[in-house]
Amino acid sequence: QYFKPVTMLVRVFILFLAFSPLARAETEENNLELQVETLVREEKPETCTQLSVMGDTLHIHYTGKLDDGRIIDSSLSRDPLVVELGKKQVIQGLEQSLLGMCVGEKRRVIIPPHLAYGKRGFPPTIPGKTA
Repeated sequence: QYFKPVTMLVRVFILFLAFSPLARAETEENNLELQVETLVREEKPETCTQLSVMGDTLHIHYTGKLDDGRIIDSSLSRDPLVVELGKKQVIQGLEQSLLGMCVGEKRRVIIPPHLAYGKRGFPPTIPGKTA
């Protein structure tokens, strides 16, 4: 029987976004893929019965970093970010990286430019064409 949770609380989830400058042609940038690495999973994959899916509401903690280690944003000193999957409330790559997670899971994610801030970036904090 399939159960779809309406709200999933991700208690101690920390997402590390590694942004690094890339000098690639635009066509190459669009071919880069989202990289997701599971760092900690409290439940074994076979015992995790509530994977996050579109429509779920997640409460997440995250830290966004540039490749030089500079932190560009973090929720660790404030309340978790509340994200409803599928509502486009966060950048596309972040939303995609949150799918299929278990409660308490921690991931490290590298998001390519076309799934983040693209050619323009988010001046002055995030340079254009960064992954």
